[in-house]
Amino acid sequence: MSVSIRRSLGIWVLMSPIMLAILFPFATMISTALKRKDEIFTFSPKWMPNEFYLGNFAELIFERGFGRAIGNSIYISVGATILSLAVALPAAYALARMPLRGKSTYRTFLLITQMISPIVLILGLFRMFAAFGMINNLNALVIGHSAFYMAFAVWMLQSYFDTIPKDLEEAAWLDGASRFKAFIMVFLPLCAPGLAVTALFTFVNSWNEYAMSLTMLRESSMQTAPVQIAFLTGTLYEIEWHLIMAATLLTVAPVAIIFASIQNYLIRGLAMGSVK
Repeated sequence: MSVSIRRSLGIWVLMSPIMLAILFPFATMISTALKRKDEIFTFSPKWMPNEFYLGNFAELIFERGFGRAIGNSIYISVGATILSLAVALPAAYALARMPLRGKSTYRTFLLITQMISPIVLILGLFRMFAAFGMINNLNALVIGHSAFYMAFAVWMLQSYFDTIPKDLEEAAWLDGASRFKAFIMVFLPLCAPGLAVTALFTFVNSWNEYAMSLTMLRESSMQTAPVQIAFLTGTLYEIEWHLIMAATLLTVAPVAIIFASIQNYLIRGLAMGSVK
């Protein structure tokens, strides 16, 4: 056995406890979501159900309105991600490329804003959106989420933009391209991995947000997926784990799909963004 193979096997052995700790909750979630209610609490529990039961998902979507909650979460998260990137992209480009006073101070300010918990500002945001008549409005969450995660997006993109050589844009300028055309044709394709990483983190943060969604959306038909899951655990006389695990699986699935679809960009973005 070669040295490289032995090294690889040793790494896998050392990593196996961590992998088990990470995968165990997901295995439990999938196993419980595919079982009938009477199969969960038995004296001889089994990982595999007697049959793959999809009735839990049907009950959630058609009887509990969870499908509407998933749709609300997708609308809010996608809208917040697009709005955050639309503002953060030019702001980060200006910080990375233009001679501005107080750059370091502004970067520090962006980091400080991430230390403020959104729940501290919930009351002020509620009064502001109430004054504009935007309570029970999904667009209020789009604006609120994008406002909170915009600073993070600017900081992430600016750090990545600093790794892109300025000579490429200057060569396009010498060929007669304007700054905007060079940005669209040269700079933007190069920063696609950084945009993918920032978009993923922004989407996940908005997808998992709970406090603001619970405060701004007062009707059950407007609730997001995290709020609906919390209601499943706290408003029933018994905890229906089969429904909770099915709802959790439905909530995790969109994030997993997005992560799998952009994983190549994600790896490149994290690797290049870490080197400055």
